[in-house]
Amino acid sequence: MGSGNRHRKVKLAFEATSLRIPLADIITIREVQNAVRKSLKYGQIAASIREVGIIEPPVVVRIQGDDDQYRLLDGHLRLDILKERGDKDVVCLVATDDEAITYNKRISRMATVQEHRMILRALEKGASEERLARALNVNIGSIRDKRRLLDGICSEVVQLLQDRIVPINTFRELKKLRPLRQIEVADTMIAMNRYSWPYARSLVAATPQNQLVSEQRKSIRGLSDEQIEHMEREATNVDREFRMIEQSFGVDHLDLVLATGYICRLIENVRIVHHLAKHHPELLAEFQRIVQLRNAA
Repeated sequence: MGSGNRHRKVKLAFEATSLRIPLADIITIREVQNAVRKSLKYGQIAASIREVGIIEPPVVVRIQGDDDQYRLLDGHLRLDILKERGDKDVVCLVATDDEAITYNKRISRMATVQEHRMILRALEKGASEERLARALNVNIGSIRDKRRLLDGICSEVVQLLQDRIVPINTFRELKKLRPLRQIEVADTMIAMNRYSWPYARSLVAATPQNQLVSEQRKSIRGLSDEQIEHMEREATNVDREFRMIEQSFGVDHLDLVLATGYICRLIENVRIVHHLAKHHPELLAEFQRIVQLRNAA
C-alpha cells in the first residue's frame, strides 16, 4: 500500500499533459561547462538524441507571475545538446511545484534503473537494439542485459534502488533471492552505501537456504547458522557505530565551518598576520593553508 501511495504522489507532481516549449523560454539553474561537453556521458547523451531522439523529456516548472517562462529542474545536458544542435523547442514535463533540490536528489538519470526504463521506452518507440547500442556506444549484449534488468526483481526493490548506481551483476545476485530477502539486502546496501557485486554476493552467501529461490538452493553454498549469527552480530555493531557517527556529523561539520570562517577573518587582519609571522610562523602557515583549501572548495 505504501509503494502505491508514493506512486500516486509522483503522478500528482506533474501537470496532466506535456508541453512543447521554445528553448528561449526555459531558464537554466546552472551552466554546462566545456569540460562536461567533452565528457563520455555528454557524448553518449548526444549520440542517443541523434539516433532515437529525446526519450526522457526535460522537467520544468512555471515561473510564478510569468506564464511564458519556465525554470529547468532536470535535463541540463539534454537542453544544452539541443541548443548546440540548433533546435528551437522541446517537449517537457511540467512540474506543479518548484522542487529542484528534492527532485534531483530523488531521481538520477544515469541511475541503473532509470537507464533500463529509458531503453524500454526507446524499444517501445520502435528503436532497434542495434541502434540503441550505437547510440549509447555499448555492445548489443549490454543492451539486452539492461533490457532484462528487472526480471525477477520485486517492485519494492525497484523503488529502493531507482536512483542508485548499481552494477548489473548486483541485480543478478538479487534475482537469486526471494522478494522479502531482496528487500532486506537492498536496505542493507543503502544503509552501508555499498552496491558492488562482491558485496551483494557476500550478502547472498549469508542468506539462509529457505530465502533463496528454489533453483539456487543447490548451487549456492550458504553459511552455517553459527556463521550467520556471528555476521549478524558484527553487522549490528557496525550499524550502531555508523549511526553514532552520522548523528555527530552535522554538529562536527558546523563547528568546522565556524572555525574555518573565524580563521579566515583572522588572516584578513594585517596586525594579526604580522604578529603571527613574527612569533608563531608555523601557525600562520597552517592558517594560510586552511584558507587556501576553503577558497579552492
